[in-house]
Amino acid sequence: MVIDVTEAGRQALMPLNEQDRIDAVVKAVVRTAEAWQLSNQEAAALFDVPMATWGRMKAGTFRGKLDQDKVTRASLLLGLYKGLRLLFNGPLTYGWPKTANSGAGFGGRSPVDVMTAGGIPAMMAVRQHIDALRGGV
Repeated sequence: MVIDVTEAGRQALMPLNEQDRIDAVVKAVVRTAEAWQLSNQEAAALFDVPMATWGRMKAGTFRGKLDQDKVTRASLLLGLYKGLRLLFNGPLTYGWPKTANSGAGFGGRSPVDVMTAGGIPAMMAVRQHIDALRGGV
């Protein structure tokens, strides 16, 4: 991933233009969607791509670029995947994203539903929720 350090000393995710890096990110997102048993519609909505583009990503034939939005979504999804693997040992490791949750911020909906409806801000909140459960902030 190409990372640019801003003047404030914080790292900002930048668009990816190198095909080998794009391929690696797309493959990781596709594997995450498969591990969570997401439907094509759910996965495309979470990654904010048309169904045809998601189909090419799954098939390994995607040859586009990943803009800052997609790189951010990939980072959040992969971070959530890693956090769940560190937090849970068992069915919730991969099942939690599609399990209805009565906790604050979920209102009985699954994390996937919350993230799909709320976009990047909701994805960030879900990721922070898992990080907090793990003892981080």
